[in-house]
Amino acid sequence: MSTSDRPPGAFVPPPVDYPFGPFVPRPENPVLRPGRHDWESSCVYNPAALSVDGRIALVYRAHADDIVSHLGLAWSDDGIAFETEPDPVMVPTEDYERFGCEDPRVVLVDGTYYLTYTGWDRHTARLCLATSTDLRRWEKHGPMFPGINTFAGVRETPGPEWSKGGVILPEPIDGQYLMWFGEGNIHLAVSDDLLHWKADPTPVLRPEPGTFMGDLVETGPQPVRTRTGHVLVMHNSAVVRPDGGVYYACGQVLLDPRRPNTVVAKLTEPWLEPSSYEDQHGLVDNVTFVEGLVFHRGTWFAYYGQSDTTIGVATFTPVES
Repeated sequence: MSTSDRPPGAFVPPPVDYPFGPFVPRPENPVLRPGRHDWESSCVYNPAALSVDGRIALVYRAHADDIVSHLGLAWSDDGIAFETEPDPVMVPTEDYERFGCEDPRVVLVDGTYYLTYTGWDRHTARLCLATSTDLRRWEKHGPMFPGINTFAGVRETPGPEWSKGGVILPEPIDGQYLMWFGEGNIHLAVSDDLLHWKADPTPVLRPEPGTFMGDLVETGPQPVRTRTGHVLVMHNSAVVRPDGGVYYACGQVLLDPRRPNTVVAKLTEPWLEPSSYEDQHGLVDNVTFVEGLVFHRGTWFAYYGQSDTTIGVATFTPVES
């Protein structure tokens, strides 16, 4: 794709190499803790990250003791010290999300922010879409994939549908936008207009028993292009332990944009996994769950939820060649 093919206003980070990293957790972690406002008094985690006018913006999940998630907005000049806005930017308003708007991912295309999030009614998880021009006022477009169950063949879900984690490549390929989504398995979807999506029922990535991807895979932050023209998708993976607990670590897969449902390469070991106290203790222990990725002042920042309670960041500064 040439530069002229890119949609005006889209954030296009510099190309990366595969494997991507190494990313190192920052000693300042957590970079965001709960308790600043009543609606986020218990937990803040799983943020999307963007570069906006020279600053880093986090759209993050937060809740009080009731575990009804809202989405908040935080800002930083250096990627480490954040100021949060006092009010949430998205709250549950619809029946399908009455117990939470969860786990946002955001991309900017042609002046519009496209946010995917999980609508949760304590029975079914539904991947939903919203749009905005300022990150504060969102128009909700509803569930994206009625009838799709991305846990099919992995384990049973309470209802016949289940979907999460939509990550959109902001650059169209041959006139179509690509999105990978799913928890359990990861699937591909395509769109002409970023609002209406068609999902492929065959998974792109499945769990692999006996590995760190043993019991489920789920998308991470927005995809990025590599120097070779491939698409890098970072993902979250879980293993269920014998005691019933979970262990979440983060991986990477490489895809060919002309065959976006085909994995070309994948890491056999995680690039990020629980290591600190906050990673190992919280609402759900032993979780590093990456959802935010941004390039800022020559460094890549990967933001992740720490045990569903706080937000950490790992950084990687490429060496110029």
